[in-house]
Amino acid sequence: MVAPKKGKNASAPSKPGRSLALILIAIVALTGGMFATGHTTPRLGIDLAGGTSITLRAVPEAGQESAINKTNMDTAVDIMERRVNGLGVSESEVQTQGDRNIIVNIPKGTNSEEARQQVGTTAKLYFRPVVATELSGANATGSPSPSATGNPSDKASDKATDKATDGQDKATDEGGSSSTPSDSASASATGQGRAASDALKADPSPSAKASDGASPSPSGSAAGDAKLQQQYAALDCTKAADRAKAGDGSKPGDSMVACGQNSQGQWQKYVLGPASVDGTDIDKSEAVLNTQTGAGWTVTMKFTDKGGKKFADITGQLAKNQSPQNQFAIVLDNEVVSDPYVSQALTGGSAEISGNFDQDEAQGLANMLSYGALPLTFKEDSVTTVTAALGGEQLKAGLIAGAIGLALVVLYLLVYYRGLSFIAVTSLLVSAGLTYVIMSLLGPTIGFALNLPAVCGAIVAIGITADSFIVYFERVRDEIREGRTLRPAVERAWPRARRTILVSDFVSFLAAAVLFIVTVGKVQGFAFTLGLTTLLDVVVVFLFTKPLLTLMARRKFFASGHKWSGLDPKSLGAKPPLRRTRRTSRPAGPVDPKEA
Repeated sequence: MVAPKKGKNASAPSKPGRSLALILIAIVALTGGMFATGHTTPRLGIDLAGGTSITLRAVPEAGQESAINKTNMDTAVDIMERRVNGLGVSESEVQTQGDRNIIVNIPKGTNSEEARQQVGTTAKLYFRPVVATELSGANATGSPSPSATGNPSDKASDKATDKATDGQDKATDEGGSSSTPSDSASASATGQGRAASDALKADPSPSAKASDGASPSPSGSAAGDAKLQQQYAALDCTKAADRAKAGDGSKPGDSMVACGQNSQGQWQKYVLGPASVDGTDIDKSEAVLNTQTGAGWTVTMKFTDKGGKKFADITGQLAKNQSPQNQFAIVLDNEVVSDPYVSQALTGGSAEISGNFDQDEAQGLANMLSYGALPLTFKEDSVTTVTAALGGEQLKAGLIAGAIGLALVVLYLLVYYRGLSFIAVTSLLVSAGLTYVIMSLLGPTIGFALNLPAVCGAIVAIGITADSFIVYFERVRDEIREGRTLRPAVERAWPRARRTILVSDFVSFLAAAVLFIVTVGKVQGFAFTLGLTTLLDVVVVFLFTKPLLTLMARRKFFASGHKWSGLDPKSLGAKPPLRRTRRTSRPAGPVDPKEA
């Protein structure tokens, strides 16, 4: 007897146990990862968890009122957004308000304070030669201490990185690392293979500095500027007001006074020459843990071709001078971050800022340098702490609405599909569980934060998921109406239902993707959640709903077409199987002439 060929819509016998085992393993693994990381709840956005709202106002520099325009404001918004999100503070909102204001909303989180410090920092970086330096304020009186005679400044500015270093700043050429003379000699003698450069030293010889209690004074072209000398003499870097004014109005081509802190946390004041290299000459900056030299966290800078040439020229000129005129100051927003000294030209096209950075400080500085300087100067007009009370009330209302909607969906399934509603409701619970676990994991991994629009996206996804179940159930019921029994109906209905489900979910995902790309801020949360739940719908339908229905079809309750199963052939109006009608045979006997 020849076995009949399978029809075009027939499918091979499925193995539901494998699919159910696969999704069970995935659920257990994801849940285990959630508990292992300690993030058992989704991260909340500013509207649900609270945070900080900052209003920044663009302040024109002298004679540059026209610089405050839409182009520069949009550029500033883009840079601020990249700075904040570069720290892992996701769901931040940066947008213009009016002609010269920018509103920044930073959700409450571990990096929110660091983001607040960086968001309005202009990050104008210049390399300037040091003309003179000494301790500032009360510490400058009396006999000069080692740091009073021009020690390199080791502490980053309060505005930029707010770091206190312990140890000496160093800058290195590409492929080499700076050290003290003894360190360099040791490296060479032991044959460690380290290209230790003697170009930039961390601790210049005391004999090369100002001594005998005399304070360094401006010299050269800077000394000829009486106004600059008066500013230097009057500058007290221990006073916040003086630090804020130091360098105000100075152009890159002008000499200026500035402040910085040394390794003892003491404020030093400087006279600096015109800028030789600026931040736009930096091609890339990153924080690196330097384990080979024991320098700890450092900030490496790779210059552009043009910047590398300028850096080589200025270091070559400084190498010919005596301390402190052989030092150059790395100036960030008018404050000295570091002031290493030079003994030979650096031609490698890269440099390194080092001291006693911790990881956050190094990454913060590298972040600002990588994303560039703001085109405008901003003043912080107001800082407001946002509470989650209002958002909590809205969330509660949204969850109530979602619960009512879910209850109506379940009620409809119970009335219309009866026993099949068990499969649908179970699938909805699996989808909800996966969504919750994945959102909890995405918080620490990519910085995803759950906000009110994202909650709305999850509620909308209930309908999308339920629609997939209904499509499949209706296909199965259509097969039963054609006179097939349940088990073949489940398998024959799947190929057609599968195509419909995939097309429907693809359209939903495409809409979510486009919405995510073309929108900003909170609307992206809605789009992201909608796209995520759409993908999970495909996973749940393929790996859970279909295999579970296959197993249920083998149970007598469903297979026999019980009236409460939702698959009763009689209530569905099933047609009897189609059979060929046979002609009735006539009994033997004489033929009636009339019939003949």
